[in-house]
Amino acid sequence: MADVSTASVDTARRLILASKVNGTPVFNGKRERIGEVDDLAIGKRDGKVAFAILSFGGFLGIGETYHPIPWSILNYNTDLNGYVVSLNKEQLRAAPSYSKDELADVGNMDERLRDSLDSYYGPLGATPIW
Repeated sequence: MADVSTASVDTARRLILASKVNGTPVFNGKRERIGEVDDLAIGKRDGKVAFAILSFGGFLGIGETYHPIPWSILNYNTDLNGYVVSLNKEQLRAAPSYSKDELADVGNMDERLRDSLDSYYGPLGATPIW
């Protein structure tokens, strides 16, 4: 059996299966839980995660809202075992949100939707996702 180099161990620790990301909690800068990752939107051609779909609010799936958040503004925190984003609950409520049905066809999002995400999250340091 071959030895595993430090570089390959580091690489393995940086990778995660998309299925394991779903359900991961998301916290704001004050370490308050503001939601969880419901799904990921991944580029078909480049394989890059464009954004995480954050579920927020509701109870047992009723009244929940879904917010696409650019992957570039999520930071994994090992102490919290979750992602931290520089949004508070009020900013999240004001962020673009969509129903589960609207997001089901994420590949066909129109320019207006793309522009709304880019204009809302751009000032928070997100790079354009399209």
